[in-house]
Amino acid sequence: MNFRKYLVLAGVTLFSPIGDSLLSRGMKEVGSISFANIPRVILAITNPWVALGILFLLAFFACYMVALSWADLTYVLPATSLGYVLLAFIAKYQLHEQITTSRWLGIVLITAGVGFVAGGPEKTHSPHHPIHDETEAQPASARSHQ
Repeated sequence: MNFRKYLVLAGVTLFSPIGDSLLSRGMKEVGSISFANIPRVILAITNPWVALGILFLLAFFACYMVALSWADLTYVLPATSLGYVLLAFIAKYQLHEQITTSRWLGIVLITAGVGFVAGGPEKTHSPHHPIHDETEAQPASARSHQ
């Protein structure tokens, strides 16, 4: 795996919890809203924390799509799970939320699970995908003209 792929996975890992925490902070300022009042939902986007949170979540989805273009979901998804660990620390130390012992235990289990899953290859090559086999069998110059 090259440096660019590590950067994309770092983006997947970092952008989601940062975006979620910014969104949470902004929505605490906005207050309670519901779909019964759609203009208020749209107005919530004008809160700078909400807007910044949305931008970080868009960056997360961009990195997530890029990662899924070259790796299996079962390889990429653990990177998003590591975001839960980071999110817990952000929630505790930046948003001053209380995190129970059972939640910390869950975070430890997530971390252990990620360790088990991340040890495999980034891409599974299956003989049952003729479209991918044809594309990979073509020279690079032929693929670029398609």
